[in-house]
Amino acid sequence: MFALGYDFWLVIGSVLVTLITCYATFATERILFKHFYNKKDEKLVVLTTGILLSASIWCMHFIAIFACQYPDKFHFDVKLVIASYLIALLASIFSIWLTTRPKMSFPKLVLGAFVLGAGIIGMHYTGQFSIHVEGYIFDYDEKIVLASMVWAVLGSGCTLWIAYKVKTEKHHVLFLRCAATVLLTSTIIGLHYLGMAASNLYKVPGIIYSELPDQDNTIVVGLIFIVFAVFVMVLFICLLEGSLEKRNNQLHQANKKLKHFIFHDHLTQLPNRSYLVDYAKITLSEHRLHRQKLAVLFIDLDRFKSINDAFGNYIGDELLIQFANKMSQFASHNKKVFRISGDEFLFVAEHTNLEQAELLAQSILENVQDGFSISGHTINITLSIGIAIFPDSGENLQNLMMHADIAKLVAKEQGRNTYSVFDYQTEEYAERHQSKLMNDLFSAIGHEQFILLYQPKFDQNKNICGVEALIRWQHPTLGLLTPNKFIPLAEKTGFIIPIGYWVLDQACKQISLWEKQGLDLYPISINLSALQIEHKNLIQTLEEKITQYEIDPNHLMIEVTETTAMHHIDFSIHIFKKIRELGVGLSIDDFGTGHSSFLYLKDLPVNELKIDRAFIKNLEPHSKDEAILDSIIKLTQHLGLSITAEGVETEAQFEILKRLGCYSFQGFLLGKPVPKEVLKIQFLSSKIAANAMKKH
Repeated sequence: MFALGYDFWLVIGSVLVTLITCYATFATERILFKHFYNKKDEKLVVLTTGILLSASIWCMHFIAIFACQYPDKFHFDVKLVIASYLIALLASIFSIWLTTRPKMSFPKLVLGAFVLGAGIIGMHYTGQFSIHVEGYIFDYDEKIVLASMVWAVLGSGCTLWIAYKVKTEKHHVLFLRCAATVLLTSTIIGLHYLGMAASNLYKVPGIIYSELPDQDNTIVVGLIFIVFAVFVMVLFICLLEGSLEKRNNQLHQANKKLKHFIFHDHLTQLPNRSYLVDYAKITLSEHRLHRQKLAVLFIDLDRFKSINDAFGNYIGDELLIQFANKMSQFASHNKKVFRISGDEFLFVAEHTNLEQAELLAQSILENVQDGFSISGHTINITLSIGIAIFPDSGENLQNLMMHADIAKLVAKEQGRNTYSVFDYQTEEYAERHQSKLMNDLFSAIGHEQFILLYQPKFDQNKNICGVEALIRWQHPTLGLLTPNKFIPLAEKTGFIIPIGYWVLDQACKQISLWEKQGLDLYPISINLSALQIEHKNLIQTLEEKITQYEIDPNHLMIEVTETTAMHHIDFSIHIFKKIRELGVGLSIDDFGTGHSSFLYLKDLPVNELKIDRAFIKNLEPHSKDEAILDSIIKLTQHLGLSITAEGVETEAQFEILKRLGCYSFQGFLLGKPVPKEVLKIQFLSSKIAANAMKKH
């Protein structure tokens, strides 16, 4: 029997190679899982890591084989060498697959331990069977072989458990990876040298393996060298990746600091306006979805400028810092405080109604009553707080902040050191609302926000005998606005001129369309204000539109109020004559509400008078209103003018006016302002009904 000896340095080399290759395997697995792992790539990850692990086991085994000192020359059976690697590969792939499972149960761990252990055992003994020593055969000590198997299974189980923890744990990853490396190395090394210790060589004369070519050893050495070179490159990549990861972590920390710098106030470290905008988008959407209340508190430090002037900017800054710290005491996961400008703060309380917001505001007011101690000075301050509630006081951050700010100003007017709840009726709101509306008005035409509705006029038989074009503003946030909401603003700014010409253009375009379709819905009446009547380009523009759309000018009528007509009577007569010369009709709107109308009526070249709804509202049989209307209607008839009664809302009013000789009627009893498409349907339906009545 020949006792195997070992080359010390090759043994050390085999241990080092195993350590390096095992560490490279775990590091590579981590890289793959971190950067590429998903369900689609799972098979590739498992296969790649399995190849590395099996190569680690196989490489160590054959380096250790060369560390043995044999009594004579030896050769390898290449087929068995390759078979030994395949055994290790299959076991490694299955074991790695187990570590990719979401959970590592005890039965799975036991199964993995047996499979990986069997792979290491199978690889070792198959590899050992591939060795042929001239004139010798191997014999094995069964007890030591069994001990090596137990060692391999136990070591494999522990390694798999730690490898699983490396993937799932966020902390101490490097320590766990090193522990798994040492444990797997010990398992492989222990199995190998126990297996070799169980081996005994017996000289048997006549056993010659001369049929095995000498270059087999060269092939195996070459394979070992290639595998080891690959592992060295893998390890280099792992180290490089670790360095890059360190730099990435540093960059991540720098970006984190930069993000904090961008989204937080530099002085108080509170979230700033930029943070507020992003936060509000998400928070308001959630509250809108679940129909929940949210409170916005606009907080202002009273007379802060006086404190700055009296004590200096340093004291002022310290005051803001201490105040921010006190405000932070009220903050929580659903309550946040923001610094939005110098001495102005915003407190947003989620899931908070008005009553809760008022209690919060009162608590904040009481919290600052003790004052602030700064550099030996006691600084006393009071607060003015404005409260706005979502969605009652606004649907978006801009409106909520604006309305809370208005409420804050009301609190200041009430003497400061108090809070106020936003109210749409406050004068301050009205002024801001008008300013915003005025600003929006200038872009309304360009953004095509104006629309025309058409209210029909009816004759005594309740047939449509004309329509009035009524402008509406489809505001992007305020909805559909009637003329009384924006026409006064337009007149103040002079924007009524382009609005009036837009209405004229749309009306002429509609007349042209109805003329081509044969729909007798005209004349279309449009309203012009005093500014429009006096505008130098009115007559020229009228001519251009009539020519552009090739319409019958009799199908267009211009309405002006009695007050407008009487404002500059001589100028009005002059302009009205020019309008009539074009063939365009003229109507005096709101007749009976102006001054001296009867005196000049005979001189105005008009076609129609429209009786103001004030005379119609309380109309009853044999009343004073009836007597006045009777006089107006008879006067109009004597002057050869047509007459229309506005605001007809009851059947009784219609019958009285009809009896008095009124020709046409307008009001909600007969027809409301509707889009042109609806008006067309109503008109055609009435025609069909009228024709059906004639046949019967």
